[in-house]
Amino acid sequence: MQRRFDQLDDVWPAGLGRRLGAMLYDALLVVAVWILIGVLHVVFVRQVLGLGAEEVGAGIAQRLSLQLLLVMGAFLFFAFSWMRGGMTLGMQAWRLRVQTRSGHSITLRQSLVRYLVAWLSLAAFGLGYLWVLFDTERRSWSDIASGTRVVVLPRASRR
Repeated sequence: MQRRFDQLDDVWPAGLGRRLGAMLYDALLVVAVWILIGVLHVVFVRQVLGLGAEEVGAGIAQRLSLQLLLVMGAFLFFAFSWMRGGMTLGMQAWRLRVQTRSGHSITLRQSLVRYLVAWLSLAAFGLGYLWVLFDTERRSWSDIASGTRVVVLPRASRR
């Protein structure tokens, strides 16, 4: 179930600098997730399948299964964060939130579209993110394709 966010009148579209800062933070977290997945994959291959050290990583089945797990692990990290509160840890640090145009949390389908188009944006030498500089609403390709937007949250007031 989608939740409606508050502070909708106090947010503004995120620029490229903040997005890149959050992406850098999140990249470090994804690398940590990937290391964990890689270790678990090796443990599985060695302990459950009983293969020797020299056989780890040999064969197309091992490589494809690891690649699939890495892609799925990164997607689960982003989808869970975006759907739960609209923010990954990197986005929290930069006070960013992804939301629907009406101010709700995004769906699993929107998360998948955002994730896939993000890889396409990176594969196009970052053009999908540089698009923020030219779009009047500061949307990236991921925002446009998924019908979402990334906004900057106001600073928390100190009382």
